[in-house]
Amino acid sequence: MVLTECTEFPVKFNEADSLGIVWHGHYVRYFEDGREAFGEKYGLRYLDIAGHGYTVPVVNIQCDYKRPLRYGDRVKVATTFVDDLAAKIKFEYLLTNAGTGEVIAKGSSIQVFLDRETSTLQLTTPAFFSEWKRKYLNNL
Repeated sequence: MVLTECTEFPVKFNEADSLGIVWHGHYVRYFEDGREAFGEKYGLRYLDIAGHGYTVPVVNIQCDYKRPLRYGDRVKVATTFVDDLAAKIKFEYLLTNAGTGEVIAKGSSIQVFLDRETSTLQLTTPAFFSEWKRKYLNNL
């Protein structure tokens, strides 16, 4: 079993070009939408992290484009947490066309912990995140 959250939404008019094809940069924003939905479900929202005194900037993002999305499509984003011993948050993403089931893109992201006040990189996993992992990953 894995820790995954799926969210689905329509492609908006302003996300497509004059041919009705979604601009590739929006796929990374869809990953963000997936992280937001994941955080809401599993208690790992950006506000939750900030409440513990940290920010979590994205330091790496990767996207493999497979097929285009078009205005009028619905996109489904599956966001999966990838456990890691290092002090970081890793996710994998799968974008599919909700209507056809076709794979649109696959990707991943890495976020690191910074002290909210000093922006100091945290080299060890913050206690709250270790506790979060115990709570959610031990139940799998």
